Amino acid sequence: MSDFKRNEAVPLDLSWINHIRVNKSASDRRAASLANRRTVKKEYQAAWLVKAIGLIDLTTLSGDDTPGRVERLCRKALRPLRADLVEALGLQDVNLATGAVCVYHEMIKPAVEVLQGRLPIAAVSTGFPAGLTSMETKVREIELSVAAGATEIDIVITRQHVLTGNWQALYDEMLAYRKACGEAHVKAILATGELVTLENVAKASWVCMMAGADFIKTSTGKESVNATIPVSLTMVRAIRDYHEQTGFKIGYKPAGGVSTAKAALQYLSLMKEELGNEWLEPHLFRIGASSLLTDIERQLEHYVTGAYSAAHRHAQP
Repeated sequence: MSDFKRNEAVPLDLSWINHIRVNKSASDRRAASLANRRTVKKEYQAAWLVKAIGLIDLTTLSGDDTPGRVERLCRKALRPLRADLVEALGLQDVNLATGAVCVYHEMIKPAVEVLQGRLPIAAVSTGFPAGLTSMETKVREIELSVAAGATEIDIVITRQHVLTGNWQALYDEMLAYRKACGEAHVKAILATGELVTLENVAKASWVCMMAGADFIKTSTGKESVNATIPVSLTMVRAIRDYHEQTGFKIGYKPAGGVSTAKAALQYLSLMKEELGNEWLEPHLFRIGASSLLTDIERQLEHYVTGAYSAAHRHAQP
């Protein structure tokens, strides 16, 4: 990360946006090739799954969240694998932890108390998940979360700006969010399941990146359709093209529905093949998930012992 330069806003250039086209048939074929290929096996799979742990934004975004649940989540984030598995995998000298935790604003305080700066704390913001509160309220929400200790802010865009093609409004909104975040990094949630077309996804990705987003993220996890491989392919190729155009490296975060080790491996393969090894690090790639860690731990126990354990033995907080 020594040469990593944070994204800076560039002027909105509608000529970039208006020329965006997505070949859906080609995109679907590429996505199918990822979904249908044989996955890595044995020690190679174990190594990739350990890698995936460090990329998880371990998340709880439920109406019944409590400080106790968040405290347990944070302890799990700091020690994501049981001690016997750590020893069996030879990871005693590895500082293994998830990439971050992700919570609502009200749960930042208990997260800060447990983590004490050892992991990033991401807070969802700007009227999550619908994003339909007033602009003044949304900006103030960001400011309060940063003041409370959040080091990353996951904002939701106003979907109507995309659906009506009002790119200037989306750019201005994202620019205001980036300014309100200050030193905290900002992830732009596109809610791709509500954007109708892959072209809308690509254009929204570009506008948010041009306005200073550090990450672009698929979903809130509350939509009927969340992260998918075709949408992810569209977004990571936008990231690749934006990097070629501006020199800035933007992170990517699929979220919602990524609950199995197999799915995580597909996303790691996608990032490696489309963007390269640098995008397999937590400053450029996260997976938003609440239950994924459970399945990864089960798969690693199977690798160590040859037997699958029940999911409840690896229950999340």
